Amino acid sequence: MTINGDDLLGSILASLERITYIEPEDIPGIDLYMDQVTSFMDKRLRATVRTPGDDRILTKTMINNYAKNDLIPPPIKKKYSKEHILLLIFIYYYKGILSIGDIQKLLDPITRDYFDCGEEFNLESVYREVLRLEKGQLDGLKEDVIRKFHEAETTFGDAPEGGREFLQKFAFICMLSYDVYVKKLMIEKMIDELSKHGETKKEPKKTN
Repeated sequence: MTINGDDLLGSILASLERITYIEPEDIPGIDLYMDQVTSFMDKRLRATVRTPGDDRILTKTMINNYAKNDLIPPPIKKKYSKEHILLLIFIYYYKGILSIGDIQKLLDPITRDYFDCGEEFNLESVYREVLRLEKGQLDGLKEDVIRKFHEAETTFGDAPEGGREFLQKFAFICMLSYDVYVKKLMIEKMIDELSKHGETKKEPKKTN
């Protein structure tokens, strides 16, 4: 029996097809209170969680901690702007692989230079370009998953038949995990280099 006996590959590729993106136009153009922020994020990102009935997207405590740790600027009169939402989206995806300290280092220059900067090129411009790049990665990601899957199918040919299917799935998981591990190391190395050269050092916010 091979590891695609239960159509595992088809299921994985189908899940990639269901990845949703939050376009800037999807975000309300008015400032939101905390409950409205958590409700919006939950509605838009619910499909990304492992167990939709249980997992939380963002809680009030999380958002308050992000503000306390300078990952996002504090709200104005308890309201969060569209740019706050954009930062929270970045944080949501980062927090699965990076420490709070690394996220802070990475977002400090973005917040300093582009949050509420009053310029045509602003945080939304940064978000739009990153979103474009992310969408362009999907086809290559699918090809890589398919390649790893079929390579895993060729493993453990000499293993007892009763355990071969599990071992092939284990090999597939190991290849995916190694890919994540190496990329995480690369990201951390880049953040350290940015910090070393002062590119993530806090500076006074520009004034017009």
